[in-house]
Amino acid sequence: MNHWGANHGAISHGNIGGELIALAAILRIPVEMHNVPAERVFRPTAWMRHGGMDPQGADYRACQTYGPLYR
Repeated sequence: MNHWGANHGAISHGNIGGELIALAAILRIPVEMHNVPAERVFRPTAWMRHGGMDPQGADYRACQTYGPLYR
């Protein structure tokens, strides 16, 4: 666990994982290590410019390019 990329988590009851990942994308927080099916995950279309074949890597590259939404 010392080498995990994130130092935060989101845990809830119910099937809202796709919505949490969409919220993270909007807030420009990269997401990895989730168990949500790909068809339920929304990412902005601009993320495809950063690597559509590797969605988790695209999260990191897009967040690095655009920077955090809130500082």
